[in-house]
This record gives sequence, structure tokens and C-alpha cells, in this order.
Amino acid sequence: MAVKIRLSRHGKKDYAFYHIVIADSRSPRDGRFIEKIGTYNPNTDPATIELDCDKALYWLNCGAQPTDTCRAILSYKGVLLKKHLLTGVRKGALTEEVAEQRFNEWIEAKNAKIQEKKDNLLKEKNAGQKAVIEREAKINEEKAALVAKKRIEAAQKEAEAKAAAEAEAEIDSSVETPATPETDNA
Repeated sequence: MAVKIRLSRHGKKDYAFYHIVIADSRSPRDGRFIEKIGTYNPNTDPATIELDCDKALYWLNCGAQPTDTCRAILSYKGVLLKKHLLTGVRKGALTEEVAEQRFNEWIEAKNAKIQEKKDNLLKEKNAGQKAVIEREAKINEEKAALVAKKRIEAAQKEAEAKAAAEAEAEIDSSVETPATPETDNA
């Protein structure tokens, strides 16, 4: 029986979510499996990977073959490095303390790199939000200036109309209507 470490698809259409499973290579992709050792969610940025490294290492040592994607995930989480270091310990090239120290240094560097990426993504998101707010503020200022200009024009037109009405009223009042001659009918 050939044992594989592979992904089992779950989730909605166009929103895949995977379980990392140990399965017989003859079983269907989403079918029977021996053990679930983690999850993989590629929809987040960076992708969310939860993995039981000890179980993955155990199955690798038992001869389970990872698929290409699972090999990348195991490498990302450091399982393949740990297997490599433990092989060096078994061969006598390293001591267990040195192997553990190298692995811990690698984990710290990897976590720092991941945190840096998360921070950069957060900064980009905040910068994008600031840019949107600044554009909206600029647009609002332009609209406010346009409204003020229209109000000033409307006030000028109203003042001109009022002045024209007063001038017309003044002209009307200054022009006297001729008196009608009174006739004596006596």
C-alpha cells in the first residue's frame, strides 16, 4: 500500500479550503483517509496553514510520499528541514543539540519573515485607506467650492434683480401720470 500526504478539498465553489491528510494513494481525492494532520486555507494573505508537524514527520519517516503541493507546505512549515537534520543526527554528522538549535533559528527567522509580510500588508492597506480618504476630502472641498461659487452667483443675480426692481419702481414713481383735465359741466 502506497501512502501519500495530500490535500483533500473542502469549502464552497470558488472558495476552496483543504485538509492535509494521510491517505492510501488508491483512494479518491476527497474520500477515505488514514489521518488528518492539518488544514490549508489559500484564500487568506498570507495563506493560513495549520499543521501537526510531529505527525507529519512521523509519517514521512514511515515512508509516506507528499504530493508537490504538500511538499511545498511541509517545506514552508519546516518539517522537511527537521527530517533532514534528524537524518544528520542519525548518521552522526550533527549532535541533537546542534540540530535543535539550527531548527529553532530557522523557525525564528521564518516567523519574523511572515510577521514582516503581515505588517507590510497592513501598512499597504492603511495607506490605501488614507489615499481614499484624501481623495474624498479633495472631492468634497471641490464640491464645497463649487456650491459656494453658485451661491455667490445666485446672491449676485438676486441683488441685481432686486436693484433692477427698485430702479423700475423708482422710475415708475418718478414719472407722474398726467392729470386728467376736469371739465365743468355746469
